[in-house]
Amino acid sequence: MQNRKISATDLEVSPIVFGGNVFGWTLDSPQSFHILNNFIERGFNFIDTANNYSYWKTGNDGGESERIIGEWMHRSKNRQHIILATKVGGRGINFDKPNSTKKHILEQTDQCLIRLKTDYIDLLQLHYDDGVTEVEETLSAFQDLITLGKVRWAGVSNITSERLEDSLKAAELHGLPKYQTLQPLYNLYERENFEKNYLELAEKYNLSVFTYYSLASGFLTGKYRGEEDLVKSVRGEGIKQYLNEKGFAILKALDEIAFQYQTTPTAISLAWLMHQPQVFAPIASATKFEHLEAFSDAVRIQLNPEDLEKLNKSSKY
Repeated sequence: MQNRKISATDLEVSPIVFGGNVFGWTLDSPQSFHILNNFIERGFNFIDTANNYSYWKTGNDGGESERIIGEWMHRSKNRQHIILATKVGGRGINFDKPNSTKKHILEQTDQCLIRLKTDYIDLLQLHYDDGVTEVEETLSAFQDLITLGKVRWAGVSNITSERLEDSLKAAELHGLPKYQTLQPLYNLYERENFEKNYLELAEKYNLSVFTYYSLASGFLTGKYRGEEDLVKSVRGEGIKQYLNEKGFAILKALDEIAFQYQTTPTAISLAWLMHQPQVFAPIASATKFEHLEAFSDAVRIQLNPEDLEKLNKSSKY
């Protein structure tokens, strides 16, 4: 598997990122350890989580994912081989709204380090921009963390295109850390917002894009074909929005191309993302070993222009 270097960093990462939002929710600690071990054995090395995963499960406090990953790395003694990304600034059990103030970022990063049982984070991302804090203040928090050696590089996720460009310009003007990565919602079904509002910025500022909801909450796996399938997962209710003419057209195209390559709709969906401009690697979760097989397939598949045209046509907006 060929690793690639993120933007202007020294981080060399695999072409698919493991999304840690399943840890402490749909997977308990032993199950998480097994999945992570298999992920690494397949040659992948990049794991993404957040300080608030998985606060939405009753009884959780929001630090479950980081604790599980931290304990796994501690037991495996493999920290030096892992590229670890986490996020701060989002809503959680103790936070009712986004917060991108310097004080919050500094405090929460220290908590992340404790849970992750490490003394540095490879990529710290602003999970949600609050839209109020001066972008220079937010970037200065990253500057302090990088200076202290607690964080290596900075990235951002949920932010308006206007605030993103303001941040990138401020970094250049004031010599502050530049966001090297962007983590937007982007998948074969939900294309319009990223392609119209962020793609040009990503190209202009050389941002490496890591997509979340890469499989549209599981819809693009082909597991959900009608409302009767929604009970198959705890995420089922979130799938209902995709059960329409456009969604079924996408599934038809995925089925046809998956058959051609003797693989799954999951693998084709991820491969499509990997063929998109500025998309460095999709983020995807897995709860079973067969899901990871689709990751491996996606890496090896080279979609031809006809395949891409069929997928693009099925998902047009």
